[in-house]
Parts: sequence; structure tokens; C-alpha cells
Amino acid sequence: MNRLFVFGLGYTAKAIVGALEGWTVEATGADGTVAFDDDDGVRAALARASLVLSSVPPGEQGDPVLERYGDALKHAWLGYLSSTGVYGDTGGAWVDESAPTGGRRRERVAADAAWLARGARVFRLPGIYGPGRSALDRVRAGTAHRIDLPGQVFSRVHVEDIASGVVCAFNAAPGAYNLADDLPASGNAVTEEACRLLSVEPPPLQALAEGRLSPQAAAFYGENRRVANGKAKRVLGWRLRYPTYREGLASLL
Repeated sequence: MNRLFVFGLGYTAKAIVGALEGWTVEATGADGTVAFDDDDGVRAALARASLVLSSVPPGEQGDPVLERYGDALKHAWLGYLSSTGVYGDTGGAWVDESAPTGGRRRERVAADAAWLARGARVFRLPGIYGPGRSALDRVRAGTAHRIDLPGQVFSRVHVEDIASGVVCAFNAAPGAYNLADDLPASGNAVTEEACRLLSVEPPPLQALAEGRLSPQAAAFYGENRRVANGKAKRVLGWRLRYPTYREGLASLL
């Protein structure tokens, strides 16, 4: 049987599981089947699994999955949901999987490297959006912003496209794969498109200091890069259902 074990059954991992048919899935997390600190239960589930995927981010003490269960991860297929933040700030330049890693997210960079060293398929993800988590929701809630930072761009990806990319990699060789859409764009452009779809006026332009952004949101504006997805398309045969934020937002509307 096809058996998948997931460390951290969160928003993105649920989309991946939802894309599977005929699989037996066990997982940690609030909606999972076993508690992360249940050593016996987790190890028994790992022994039954044919594939293992981790979506658990690292902490200050390192990657908790590798620290606690690394000795039990002998599977032929390992997957890890990483971040394009490992590339750091490139001043808006394009990056692919051959680019050096570094920057401010030292724990994430170290975890990314550790999973690669174990022969995992490491999926480097940019800004994730999808049902219940998009510019449409922020506009509706009155929390959307437009920040006056000319030249600032981000890459992003619809959660369903992440799911299809991971599934495509079930038969792929180990390595890093960028799962990003085809059109890096400013946050302002995405907010403006959401406002257009909802037939409302966009929020005013603000300086970054005026935006009262959460630390996580503000961190996006501290880095500027475009993420290339050619390797995933070429090696995995990955095809985007939502190649840009326009199609993605329209589907969510």
C-alpha cells in the first residue's frame, strides 16, 4: 500500500494529502493521528510508511524532526517543505536552485541543508496563498496594505500547485525544487487585483513604517527576489494550474 507519514499536518500539508487518492496517511499535528512527542506512536507509524514528508519549520535549537526522529528516517523517499527565504535578499534578481543560500534565516538554511544531505526532495516555497489565505481575505477584512517600495517584488504560489508539485516529485530524484508561479510581482499589484475583483477601492499607499505590519509580513519587505521554477517544470513535469496570481485570485473569488 502507498503509505505517507507527515510531520506537521498544517495548511499546506493538508492540501498535499487532499491531492492523494488511495493512500493511507498518518501525521502529527492538531488534526493528525499521533502526537509529535509520542515516540512509540511516531516510530511505529514511520515503520509503516513508504514516504515521509515534513512541514515542520526549524526552531532556535534546530530542526525538531531531525533532532528527535532522524535515526528513524531511513526511507527511500523523504520530502521537506522549505522556503525560498534560504536565498536571502537578491535585490530583485532571479534565483534558481543553483543559487547560494544564506541570509537572515540561519535556522531555515541549516535545516534545508540537513534535509538535502539526507537525500530528501526539498521544496523551496515562496509566499503561499489559497482558500482562506489570500489578498481577497485581507481586503475583505480591511487588513490589506499597499506599501510604497518601488521595485519590490515577491514570488508566490497557490497551495494547490504546491500539492501537485510534491506529488510530481514522488518519482523524482532527491534535490532542491523551487515551487513558485510564473510571475513574481509586487504585493501592491496583488492587492490591487484583489480589489478589482471585489469592486472596491485599493488602500492608500503607505511608507513601510506606517503600515503597522506583523513581524512576519514586514519580513517579506526586507527581501527582494524573483524565484525561477524551470527545474521543477523540466525535471518533475510540473504544470501550474495557476501560473500567476491573477488566475489564482480569480479561482478563489
